Amino acid sequence: MRQDIIEYLQSEIKRRCDLPSNFFGMGCFYHIKAVVDNAVMLAKQFGADEEIVIIAAWLHDIASITDYNLYEEHHIHGTEMAKEILETYDYDKEKIAQVQSCVLNHRGSISGERLSLEELCVADADAISHFDSVPSLLYLAYVERKMDIGECISFVKQKLERSYNKLSDRSKEIYRTKYQQAMSFLD
Repeated sequence: MRQDIIEYLQSEIKRRCDLPSNFFGMGCFYHIKAVVDNAVMLAKQFGADEEIVIIAAWLHDIASITDYNLYEEHHIHGTEMAKEILETYDYDKEKIAQVQSCVLNHRGSISGERLSLEELCVADADAISHFDSVPSLLYLAYVERKMDIGECISFVKQKLERSYNKLSDRSKEIYRTKYQQAMSFLD
């Protein structure tokens, strides 16, 4: 396990999330941390390469937090940013390509086929992270998007429902209770 890379990424992602230029604020760091935690758990369940999954999970939103103008295609820009960072550590080129595939295919709203267990773990963990981030999603809706309370609750419930529906069947089974608890909290 390349602890040097993982420790750097955790520190660097936190630093970028804390910058005033990060549109999403520190809430995004907690989202990314939740993705990492859930991705590790899924990697163990699915038998995926944990190192690839952890590195890709830390990097999956790097383009969005670096420059909001990259948000719409952050999955594409993030692959290049991941490559640049990992090459500075002389990381194995094959593993870089695997990380890039995970970053490219993490978005549930983009209909890309997940060809590896590692891609599946990162994509599912990204969707699952929303169940861990209900307060941040409410903050986003209320403060950033200026919605009233009813609109906020509706926004978050719709987001959670879309996220759950994006999961693989196996992850739906694993996370069904967590999803149901998050939804009942909003009722």
